[in-house]
Amino acid sequence: MNDVIDDLHRRGLIAQSTDEAALRTHLAEGPVAYYAGFDPTAQSLHVGHLLQFMVLRALQRAGHQPVVLVGGATGLIGDPRPSSERQLNDRETVASWVERIREQVAPFLDVPAETEGLKGPIYVDNLDWTAPISAIDLLRDIGKHFRVSQMLAKEAVSARLNSEAGISYTEFSYQILQANDFRELHRRHGVTLQTGGSDQWGNLTAGIDLVRRTEGARVHALSTPLVTKSDGTKFGKSEGGAVWLDPSLTSPYAFFQFWLNADDSDARAWLPLYSERPAEEVEALIAESIERPAARTAQRALAEELTVLVHGSEQLQQAEAAGRALFGRDELSALGEETLAAALREAGSVTVDGEAPSYAQLFQLTGLVGSLSEARRTVKEGGAYVNNERVTDADAVPAEGDWLPGGWLVLRRGKRSIAGVQRQV
Repeated sequence: MNDVIDDLHRRGLIAQSTDEAALRTHLAEGPVAYYAGFDPTAQSLHVGHLLQFMVLRALQRAGHQPVVLVGGATGLIGDPRPSSERQLNDRETVASWVERIREQVAPFLDVPAETEGLKGPIYVDNLDWTAPISAIDLLRDIGKHFRVSQMLAKEAVSARLNSEAGISYTEFSYQILQANDFRELHRRHGVTLQTGGSDQWGNLTAGIDLVRRTEGARVHALSTPLVTKSDGTKFGKSEGGAVWLDPSLTSPYAFFQFWLNADDSDARAWLPLYSERPAEEVEALIAESIERPAARTAQRALAEELTVLVHGSEQLQQAEAAGRALFGRDELSALGEETLAAALREAGSVTVDGEAPSYAQLFQLTGLVGSLSEARRTVKEGGAYVNNERVTDADAVPAEGDWLPGGWLVLRRGKRSIAGVQRQV
C-alpha cells in the first residue's frame, strides 16, 4: 500500500487526526473501508465539499474502499451552525435531494469495471438504520454512552448556547446520530476510518468513542482544514451566491470562471489542496505563478483540472471557448446556446422587450458606460463592439440577423468589459 498519509500531508489535506502512527500502520496492513458523509441540506453539493472528495479519491487510489453516506436521516435534522437554527425541510424534499446528491457523487468515485486496483464506492443512506430506532432505544442503547459535558464542548453548540437564539434539542442531538452512523457502518461494512471537515471534529471523535464503547474496536478519524479566502470572504461564494456542483445551479462556465478569477495568493494556496498533479508539477506551477502572476498559471490549472473533474472535458472546452469568443478571439457562432447564455449571465446581462434600443442606449442600459454621451464617445473612439464587430454608428439599432441563438447580443467595451443583452421572445 502507498503511504497515503504522506501524500495527504504534502497537499495540506490533514488538519487533525487521531493516533497517526496507528492509522499509518492500519492503512498499511491492507485495504481499509473508510467513509465520509454528506447531508442533503440543499439540492446540490457546492465547491466547499470538494475537499472531502480529494481525500476520498486519494484513499481510493491507495487501494482502500470508499463508503459514501448521504444523510437522509441527519439531513432531516441538520448539524448545528454557530449562528442560527437551520430551517427543517420536509421529508419528501430531503428524500429527493438524497438521490440528486448520490448521483452527483458518482463521477468522483465510480470506477470502470476494467480498472484494476481501485475499489468502487459503496453508497448508503443513514435513514435506513436510523428510522427504525424507537425513542426508547435511542435513549437507552445509544444516548447513555454520551456525556453532556463533552457534547456542550463542541464549538458550534457552545456558540449557540451563549447566543440569544439558543439551540434546540433537535440540533443538539445531531452528534448522537452521526456517531451512530460510524457504529452502523463499522458493523455493516467494517468501516474503520471516517473523514470530514475540521468543523466536524467533535462529531468524528464522538463516533470513535461510541464504537469503542459498544463494539470494543479501535477506529480512526482525520479532518481536512477550513479553506478560506485571503480577502476574508467565505470560500465557495461568488457574487451570485454559492458555487454549486449542479450545472443547472452554477453553469460549467461560471464554475470555470470562479477558479480562473481567484486571487493570486488564494490560487497558490488552493492548488496543492485541489490538484491531483504530481508534487513537482504543482510546485512548478506555483513558482511560475509567482514569477509571472499576469499569466494566472495557478488559476488556470485549477480551473481546467476541476472543471474536468466536476463537469467533464467537453464542458471545459465549451467554457474555454466561451472566454475566447466573448473577447473576440474565436467565433461566437461556435458556442452552444446554453454556454453563451451562461457566460453572458455571469458577465452581467439585461433583457429588452419590443423594439430594440440603439447601440448607445444598449451600452448605457448594460452599465458598460454611464451615459449616452459616453457611449457615443466610446463608439467614436473605436472601443465599442457588438458580437465582436466594431460599432461605427451609435444611433443604429441591431438588425434581425445580429441576434445570436437564444436572442442574445454580446456587447464589449474595449478589451475586457463584457455584457449581454437578451431579447424577450
